[in-house]
Amino acid sequence: MTSAGLALVTGSCRRLGAHIAATLAAAEYDVALHASRDPKPDAWAIAAIEAAGVAWHGFACDLNDFSAVERLVPAVAAHFGRRVDVLVNNASLFDAGDGKLPDAAALVAHYRVNVAAPIALATALAEQGGRAVVNILDQRIARPHRDQLAYTLSKQALAEATRTLAAVLSPLVRVNAVAPGLTLPTVDYTPAQLDALAAMMPLRHLPSPQAIADAVRFLVDAESSTGQTLYVDGGAAQTCFARDFVHLGRDD
Repeated sequence: MTSAGLALVTGSCRRLGAHIAATLAAAEYDVALHASRDPKPDAWAIAAIEAAGVAWHGFACDLNDFSAVERLVPAVAAHFGRRVDVLVNNASLFDAGDGKLPDAAALVAHYRVNVAAPIALATALAEQGGRAVVNILDQRIARPHRDQLAYTLSKQALAEATRTLAAVLSPLVRVNAVAPGLTLPTVDYTPAQLDALAAMMPLRHLPSPQAIADAVRFLVDAESSTGQTLYVDGGAAQTCFARDFVHLGRDD
Protein backbone atom coordinates (compact mmCIF):
# COMPACT_ATOMS: atom_id res chain seq x y z
CA MET A 1 0.00 0.00 0.00
CA THR A 2 1.25 3.48 -0.88
CA SER A 3 1.45 5.70 2.20
CA ALA A 4 -0.15 9.15 2.19
CA GLY A 5 2.81 10.32 4.27
CA LEU A 6 4.28 10.08 7.74
CA ALA A 7 2.47 11.72 10.67
CA LEU A 8 3.83 12.36 14.17
CA VAL A 9 1.12 12.81 16.80
CA THR A 10 2.27 13.81 20.27
CA GLY A 11 0.47 12.32 23.25
CA SER A 12 -0.99 9.64 20.99
CA CYS A 13 -0.80 6.41 22.96
CA ARG A 14 -4.18 6.97 24.59
CA ARG A 15 -7.26 9.19 24.80
CA LEU A 16 -7.75 11.88 22.13
CA GLY A 17 -4.28 11.53 20.62
CA ALA A 18 -4.87 7.83 19.97
CA HIS A 19 -8.12 8.64 18.14
CA ILE A 20 -6.27 11.19 16.00
CA ALA A 21 -3.49 8.72 15.18
CA ALA A 22 -5.99 5.97 14.31
CA THR A 23 -7.92 8.34 12.02
CA LEU A 24 -4.75 9.38 10.19
CA ALA A 25 -3.82 5.71 9.86
CA ALA A 26 -7.23 5.06 8.27
CA ALA A 27 -6.35 7.83 5.81
CA GLU A 28 -3.22 5.81 4.92
CA TYR A 29 -0.69 7.82 6.91
CA ASP A 30 2.08 5.92 8.62
CA VAL A 31 2.04 7.09 12.22
CA ALA A 32 4.67 7.86 14.85
CA LEU A 33 3.07 7.54 18.28
CA HIS A 34 4.46 9.51 21.21
CA ALA A 35 4.42 9.35 24.99
CA SER A 36 6.43 11.17 27.63
CA ARG A 37 8.06 7.99 28.88
CA ASP A 38 6.90 4.50 27.93
CA PRO A 39 5.10 4.57 24.56
CA LYS A 40 2.65 1.68 25.02
CA PRO A 41 -0.48 2.48 23.00
CA ASP A 42 -3.92 1.33 24.10
CA ALA A 43 -4.78 -2.06 22.61
CA TRP A 44 -7.71 -0.67 20.61
CA ALA A 45 -5.42 1.94 19.02
CA ILE A 46 -2.87 -0.68 17.96
CA ALA A 47 -5.65 -2.82 16.49
CA ALA A 48 -7.09 0.11 14.53
CA ILE A 49 -3.72 1.21 13.18
CA GLU A 50 -2.69 -2.30 12.19
CA ALA A 51 -6.08 -2.90 10.56
CA ALA A 52 -5.36 0.13 8.37
CA GLY A 53 -2.24 -1.64 7.10
CA VAL A 54 0.17 1.24 7.76
CA ALA A 55 3.51 1.30 9.55
CA TRP A 56 3.75 2.64 13.09
CA HIS A 57 6.24 2.98 15.92
CA GLY A 58 6.23 4.45 19.42
CA PHE A 59 8.66 7.13 20.61
CA ALA A 60 9.36 8.41 24.12
CA CYS A 61 10.10 12.10 24.61
CA ASP A 62 9.69 14.33 27.65
CA LEU A 63 8.36 17.57 26.16
CA ASN A 64 9.74 19.44 29.16
CA ASP A 65 13.26 18.45 28.04
CA PHE A 66 14.23 20.74 25.17
CA SER A 67 17.20 18.62 24.12
CA ALA A 68 14.88 15.60 23.82
CA VAL A 69 12.32 17.68 21.90
CA GLU A 70 14.98 18.72 19.38
CA ARG A 71 15.82 15.05 18.77
CA LEU A 72 12.27 13.79 18.30
CA VAL A 73 11.54 14.70 14.66
CA PRO A 74 14.99 13.55 13.46
CA ALA A 75 14.53 10.29 15.41
CA VAL A 76 11.16 9.65 13.78
CA ALA A 77 12.54 10.42 10.32
CA ALA A 78 15.54 8.15 10.91
CA HIS A 79 13.39 5.24 12.06
CA PHE A 80 11.03 5.40 9.07
CA GLY A 81 13.77 6.37 6.62
CA ARG A 82 11.97 9.47 5.33
CA ARG A 83 10.78 12.88 6.35
CA VAL A 84 7.92 13.61 8.72
CA ASP A 85 5.14 15.13 6.60
CA VAL A 86 2.57 15.95 9.28
CA LEU A 87 2.84 17.03 12.91
CA VAL A 88 -0.11 17.06 15.31
CA ASN A 89 0.78 18.83 18.57
CA ASN A 90 -1.75 17.11 20.82
CA ALA A 91 0.12 16.52 24.09
CA SER A 92 -0.50 19.08 26.84
CA LEU A 93 0.35 19.85 30.42
CA PHE A 94 -2.82 20.46 32.45
CA ASP A 95 -2.66 21.45 36.11
CA ALA A 96 -6.00 22.16 37.75
CA GLY A 97 -5.08 25.18 39.89
CA ASP A 98 -8.77 26.05 40.13
CA GLY A 99 -9.57 29.68 40.83
CA LYS A 100 -6.04 30.60 41.87
CA LEU A 101 -3.57 32.92 40.20
CA PRO A 102 -0.64 30.80 38.99
CA ASP A 103 2.87 31.44 40.21
CA ALA A 104 5.80 31.95 37.84
CA ALA A 105 6.82 28.30 38.03
CA ALA A 106 3.39 27.11 36.87
CA LEU A 107 3.34 29.62 34.03
CA VAL A 108 6.79 28.57 32.82
CA ALA A 109 6.01 24.84 33.13
CA HIS A 110 2.87 25.16 31.02
CA TYR A 111 4.59 27.38 28.47
CA ARG A 112 7.47 24.94 28.03
CA VAL A 113 5.25 21.95 27.25
CA ASN A 114 2.22 23.60 25.65
CA VAL A 115 3.92 26.33 23.59
CA ALA A 116 7.70 26.07 23.32
CA ALA A 117 7.78 22.33 22.56
CA PRO A 118 5.11 22.54 19.80
CA ILE A 119 6.95 25.48 18.21
CA ALA A 120 10.26 23.60 18.34
CA LEU A 121 8.67 20.51 16.77
CA ALA A 122 7.01 22.60 14.05
CA THR A 123 10.36 24.24 13.30
CA ALA A 124 12.04 20.84 13.05
CA LEU A 125 9.30 19.61 10.72
CA ALA A 126 9.79 22.63 8.45
CA GLU A 127 13.57 22.19 8.39
CA GLN A 128 13.31 18.63 7.08
CA GLY A 129 10.64 19.39 4.47
CA GLY A 130 7.32 18.63 6.18
CA ARG A 131 4.09 20.14 4.95
CA ALA A 132 1.42 20.46 7.68
CA VAL A 133 1.09 21.18 11.39
CA VAL A 134 -2.12 20.96 13.43
CA ASN A 135 -2.08 22.28 16.99
CA ILE A 136 -4.68 21.08 19.49
CA LEU A 137 -6.00 24.04 21.49
CA ASP A 138 -9.09 24.33 23.74
CA GLN A 139 -12.42 26.04 23.15
CA ARG A 140 -11.88 28.07 26.33
CA ILE A 141 -9.44 30.35 24.51
CA ALA A 142 -12.40 32.16 22.93
CA ARG A 143 -14.15 32.94 26.24
CA PRO A 144 -11.75 32.19 29.12
CA HIS A 145 -12.91 31.55 32.68
CA ARG A 146 -11.03 31.81 35.96
CA ASP A 147 -9.98 28.17 36.41
CA GLN A 148 -6.68 26.57 35.32
CA LEU A 149 -5.26 29.94 34.31
CA ALA A 150 -1.73 28.75 33.54
CA TYR A 151 -3.13 26.15 31.15
CA THR A 152 -5.53 28.64 29.54
CA LEU A 153 -2.80 31.24 28.98
CA SER A 154 -0.54 28.64 27.40
CA LYS A 155 -3.27 27.54 24.99
CA GLN A 156 -3.98 31.16 24.09
CA ALA A 157 -0.26 31.57 23.35
CA LEU A 158 -0.30 28.46 21.16
CA ALA A 159 -3.29 29.87 19.28
CA GLU A 160 -1.29 33.00 18.47
CA ALA A 161 1.72 30.86 17.59
CA THR A 162 -0.50 29.03 15.11
CA ARG A 163 -1.29 32.26 13.27
CA THR A 164 2.29 33.52 13.41
CA LEU A 165 3.91 30.27 12.29
CA ALA A 166 1.41 30.06 9.43
CA ALA A 167 2.87 33.32 8.14
CA VAL A 168 6.51 32.49 8.89
CA LEU A 169 6.51 28.95 7.47
CA SER A 170 4.44 29.61 4.36
CA PRO A 171 4.34 28.67 1.56
CA LEU A 172 5.96 25.33 2.35
CA VAL A 173 4.24 24.44 5.64
CA ARG A 174 0.60 25.01 6.56
CA VAL A 175 -0.14 25.57 10.27
CA ASN A 176 -3.69 25.25 11.59
CA ALA A 177 -5.41 24.32 14.85
CA VAL A 178 -8.41 22.50 16.29
CA ALA A 179 -10.03 23.78 19.48
CA PRO A 180 -12.03 20.96 21.11
CA GLY A 181 -14.68 21.21 23.77
CA LEU A 182 -15.20 18.65 26.55
CA THR A 183 -14.64 15.39 24.70
CA LEU A 184 -13.24 12.58 26.86
CA PRO A 185 -14.31 13.35 30.43
CA THR A 186 -12.31 12.03 33.34
CA VAL A 187 -13.70 10.13 36.33
CA ASP A 188 -14.38 13.52 37.95
CA TYR A 189 -17.60 13.75 35.91
CA THR A 190 -20.80 11.84 36.64
CA PRO A 191 -23.14 10.60 33.88
CA ALA A 192 -25.87 12.97 35.08
CA GLN A 193 -23.42 15.88 35.00
CA LEU A 194 -22.40 15.07 31.44
CA ASP A 195 -26.06 15.04 30.39
CA ALA A 196 -26.50 18.45 32.04
CA LEU A 197 -23.38 19.81 30.34
CA ALA A 198 -24.52 18.55 26.95
CA ALA A 199 -27.80 20.40 27.44
CA MET A 200 -25.84 23.62 28.09
CA MET A 201 -24.16 23.50 24.69
CA PRO A 202 -25.74 25.50 21.85
CA LEU A 203 -25.84 22.29 19.78
CA ARG A 204 -27.10 20.27 22.80
CA HIS A 205 -24.31 17.72 22.64
CA LEU A 206 -20.65 17.29 23.49
CA PRO A 207 -18.19 16.56 20.68
CA SER A 208 -16.98 13.01 20.16
CA PRO A 209 -13.30 12.04 19.88
CA GLN A 210 -13.98 11.06 16.28
CA ALA A 211 -15.32 14.53 15.51
CA ILE A 212 -12.06 16.04 16.76
CA ALA A 213 -9.98 13.51 14.83
CA ASP A 214 -11.96 14.15 11.65
CA ALA A 215 -11.31 17.89 12.01
CA VAL A 216 -7.58 17.22 12.33
CA ARG A 217 -7.64 15.02 9.25
CA PHE A 218 -9.47 17.73 7.30
CA LEU A 219 -6.86 20.36 8.20
CA VAL A 220 -3.98 18.00 7.43
CA ASP A 221 -5.18 17.81 3.82
CA ALA A 222 -6.72 21.30 3.50
CA GLU A 223 -4.28 22.60 0.90
CA SER A 224 -5.77 26.12 0.79
CA SER A 225 -6.03 26.72 4.56
CA THR A 226 -3.40 28.01 6.95
CA GLY A 227 -3.48 30.05 10.16
CA GLN A 228 -7.00 28.82 10.92
CA THR A 229 -8.56 27.52 14.14
CA LEU A 230 -11.49 25.13 13.81
CA TYR A 231 -13.69 24.90 16.92
CA VAL A 232 -15.22 21.45 17.45
CA ASP A 233 -17.03 21.93 20.73
CA GLY A 234 -20.78 21.62 20.41
CA GLY A 235 -20.85 25.39 20.21
CA ALA A 236 -19.24 25.92 23.64
CA ALA A 237 -17.05 28.77 22.40
CA GLN A 238 -20.21 30.78 21.71
CA THR A 239 -21.17 30.74 25.39
CA CYS A 240 -19.60 32.34 28.47
CA PHE A 241 -19.07 29.78 31.23
CA ALA A 242 -18.10 31.12 34.65
CA ARG A 243 -16.00 28.08 35.53
CA ASP A 244 -14.41 24.97 34.12
CA PHE A 245 -16.90 22.30 33.05
CA VAL A 246 -15.97 20.05 35.95
CA HIS A 247 -17.64 22.56 38.28
CA LEU A 248 -20.82 22.94 36.22
CA GLY A 249 -23.96 20.81 35.93
CA ARG A 250 -23.49 19.25 39.34
CA ASP A 251 -26.25 18.55 41.88
CA ASP A 252 -24.07 19.23 44.92
